[in-house]
Amino acid sequence: MSVELSLVVPLYNEEENLKLLWERIRESVDRMGVSYECIFVDDGSRDGSRAVLLELKKNHPQIRLVLLRRNFGQTAALSAGFEQALGDWVITLDADLQNDPADIPKILEGLKQGHDLVSGWRVHRKDPFHRRLPSQIANRIISLVTGVKLHDYGCTLKGYRLNVVKELHLYGEMHRFIPALASWSGISILEIPVSHHPRLRGKSKYGIGRTLRVILDLLTVKFLLQYFSASPIQMFGSIGFVSCGFGFLSMVVAVILKWVEHRTLTGNPLFYLFIFMEVLGIQLILIGLLAEVNTRTYYESQKKKTYVIKEVI
Repeated sequence: MSVELSLVVPLYNEEENLKLLWERIRESVDRMGVSYECIFVDDGSRDGSRAVLLELKKNHPQIRLVLLRRNFGQTAALSAGFEQALGDWVITLDADLQNDPADIPKILEGLKQGHDLVSGWRVHRKDPFHRRLPSQIANRIISLVTGVKLHDYGCTLKGYRLNVVKELHLYGEMHRFIPALASWSGISILEIPVSHHPRLRGKSKYGIGRTLRVILDLLTVKFLLQYFSASPIQMFGSIGFVSCGFGFLSMVVAVILKWVEHRTLTGNPLFYLFIFMEVLGIQLILIGLLAEVNTRTYYESQKKKTYVIKEVI
């Protein structure tokens, strides 16, 4: 099937919202005059969501269903949708009707202008304060750590060129870091204001318990964005050599003190600092070597390139 636009909608227990969501998607996209598919990814719903989706599918050939065996999380659901997407452009949105399908044309227009990724910015969020404040803090931290300046990393309403999502390898809570991960390949990113509505039906799936996982994934993203991800020995080895250097200097100072002040080496803390720093340095270098071997094995087994070609003329 040849389509221009793929809509990817991850969902979990959204039985009450699906019919209205589909009506609004059709109303928005049909006016655009593009061929499209809508991929609903059911992330192991336990309510009647699957029955509603199957009913919708009977009468609407644009709908494709991806039914996961259990609840794997939003990142996994998006990955499954990206894998199935066939359109030249891919737009994602939540199934809870807080993202407005009427904004889909704006996202697509940004892609048509030549941008590789268009990210929605919920300028006037309708979530409670206890959800907005942590999100605002997280957005600033992510922008600071990754160097990709966006106001709203958590907005699911985003648009991508197909080749961008096909190159992504997501896990954990990585879906919120897609702009940062994709920036490694030098893509053009545009952020545009989009509407946001309060949740009227169903229950939110987000809680404070996800914060720790997001922080840990942010550390992973920071590492992946550095060139060290392709050559970890450069990072671990550099730190290891610095550690060994400090250890050597502490030993030199300890020897000088032994001759000048007649202090014994075993009674000098600098001697033990020398031992600690040297052992630490050697361990870091060995870790770097092991990581290098693992990285090379990964790149060769996956046939993954360390570069991304934009165009061949």
